[in-house]
Amino acid sequence: MIEAPAGFGQGLVGAEDWIADLPRLATRACAAWQLTPDGDLMSGMTAVVLPVRRADGSPAALKLVWQDVETRGEPLALRAWDGDGAVRLLEHDPDTGALLLERLHARRSLLDVPIAEAVAVAAGLMRRLALPDATGFRRAEPVDVTAENAAVGSPAPSRIAEAATELGRELTANAARLLVNEDGHYENVLAADREPWLVIDPKPLSCDVEVGAVALLWNRIAELDGERGVRERLAAVVDAAGMDPELARNWAFYRAASAWPWFSAQGFDVSPGACETITRALSPR
Repeated sequence: MIEAPAGFGQGLVGAEDWIADLPRLATRACAAWQLTPDGDLMSGMTAVVLPVRRADGSPAALKLVWQDVETRGEPLALRAWDGDGAVRLLEHDPDTGALLLERLHARRSLLDVPIAEAVAVAAGLMRRLALPDATGFRRAEPVDVTAENAAVGSPAPSRIAEAATELGRELTANAARLLVNEDGHYENVLAADREPWLVIDPKPLSCDVEVGAVALLWNRIAELDGERGVRERLAAVVDAAGMDPELARNWAFYRAASAWPWFSAQGFDVSPGACETITRALSPR
């Protein structure tokens, strides 16, 4: 029924058997939920998505996602949001992690609109998805950025890594217990029919809503005017989402600094540079 695209799953540790099993998982889900394939397979970093039709002819999307600490909370979060600002969950198989979702316009995301509008929409959705009950969702854990940076050859300056390590302990220890999405970047907001825009692929956390601010900085970073542009865009995110400015700045600095060693070790060309620009722009005074 389906075949994983060449190169899919690179960077997913231990996922080889799951990737090989994708055809069987798709067949199982289609049989269980009476689905008919209705388009070309799409893929992201951790999932493949197949457009389908349900038994009544209505369109939907079958998502098969690699189960890890970041993705396991997706169905629980989608149920909590119940379509309010996010894609609606129609079915879920807890044994395989398969999700049946309402179908959105996969070829139109916030990457396709002017940046000012994209920031306003995405940041507004971050606030909208922040719910007071985060029972059952993972907490943000502090990262020893100093150690992780040293382990991969210290791509980040030591003062940045040390400041991030200390700040991360403080942020995670005092974080709120809101259900929030830490990965609401522009490509994860798609055009829809029942609302103009809806969030997909959430990475739910029990945390401050400000934890998600960095996703709107390191994506579309080429459109920024250096470090000043980072600060200006962060101000726009803060305004649109009603965030605490200092908390948003601290979370963005910490998350960019903690991601810098990993991106460098993975050989990404753009992401380490984005992390450097953000951390230098937002470094604690």
